[in-house]
Amino acid sequence: MDYPGIKVTPDSTSKEIAPIALAIHEMVAGLPVTMRTLNKRGVRIEKGKVIDYDYSGPILEMALETNSTIKTVPKTGTYKGVPIVVSTIKNEIGNAVAAIGVVDVRNLEL
Repeated sequence: MDYPGIKVTPDSTSKEIAPIALAIHEMVAGLPVTMRTLNKRGVRIEKGKVIDYDYSGPILEMALETNSTIKTVPKTGTYKGVPIVVSTIKNEIGNAVAAIGVVDVRNLEL
């Protein structure tokens, strides 16, 4: 059986990165997960499903701009007021090609 590989590039589409974001969503016990690439908007996942294939958020964008991990509570966006951690996925020379975030809604109702 042939298994195609998954490659994340700055131009990967939301459909291409969705399997990665869904896997992380499962790993973190169903917490919401967001992901986008450098040049394309991405996905927002809640309750086991991709609910948006055209998503970006201010912290995803900030992480890509600074090429860093950010732990904060956003002041704007879909998850305004909710703790979030976003980290970048880097290429072989250390440049950010994508960002992925986990939203800590354990003490909130969405």
